[in-house]
Amino acid sequence: MQHRSLGKTGLSIAPLVFGGNVFGWTADEKTSFDLLDAFTGAGFNAIDTADVYSRWVPGNEGGESETIIGKWLKRSGIARDKVVVITKVGSDMGQGRRDLRKSWIVEAVEKSLKRLQTDHIDLYLSHWPDPDTPYAETLEAHASLVKAGKVRAFGASNLDAGQLQAAFDAADKAGLPRYGALQPEYNLYDRAGFEGALADLCQKEHIGVITYYSLASGFLTGKYRTKADTEGKARGEDVAHYLDNKGLRILAVLDEVAAQTGAKPAEIALAWLMAKPAVTAPIASATSLSQLASLTRAASLSLSAEQVSALDTAGAAS
Repeated sequence: MQHRSLGKTGLSIAPLVFGGNVFGWTADEKTSFDLLDAFTGAGFNAIDTADVYSRWVPGNEGGESETIIGKWLKRSGIARDKVVVITKVGSDMGQGRRDLRKSWIVEAVEKSLKRLQTDHIDLYLSHWPDPDTPYAETLEAHASLVKAGKVRAFGASNLDAGQLQAAFDAADKAGLPRYGALQPEYNLYDRAGFEGALADLCQKEHIGVITYYSLASGFLTGKYRTKADTEGKARGEDVAHYLDNKGLRILAVLDEVAAQTGAKPAEIALAWLMAKPAVTAPIASATSLSQLASLTRAASLSLSAEQVSALDTAGAAS
């Protein structure tokens, strides 16, 4: 498995990241262990989670995904340096706000480390912008964790180009290290938030990029074709708005490329992301071994220039 450098973080990851948002939600502990065994067994090494996963599930309080990953790390016997653990801080964990204060980050990291049963986090991300906390305070917190050996590298999620540049400027002014990675929403359908100024800035500054909602909440798997297909599904409400002219146009081109390559729509959608010069690796989740086997095949799928162009065109406009 050929790995890619995650910007200038010093981390190296395979071209697909497992999305741990499903752990403790739509994948129970045993299923999660099986998925992680299969994922790492296939040569992949990066797992993405957050302290808040899966607080949205009735009866959960957050931390469920990290806890499952921690149990798996302990049980699997896999060498710690063979796994890149990515987690996030800053979501509301009961304190009533999105929170990137230094005091909260220093407290939250200890809880994440305990749940993950590890002495360090490979990549620690500021999950959301916090307009009430100066960038320098947040960056100082992250830098202190790196110095203490509790975090290897840090980055951000959900920043636009102006916010990311402001964070860079604040780091430079305060003599602090910059964010080294970014996790934006980006997929064949949702493109405007990343393409253009943000992607250009990431390339210019050599920022590692791992995309979330890479399959548009499952829409790009092709299993949702009508409103009826979304009813009663865990992500049904998240998918319904994709069923417009643009979404159906994208599905039609995915079907065409599938016929040409023998690959499934999800594999093609991920391969399209992997081919983008500003993207290091997409994040995708699975709840069954068959789903996972399909997703991992994307790493060996090479799309032609014509196929990439057809996909670009399909999702370029409303």
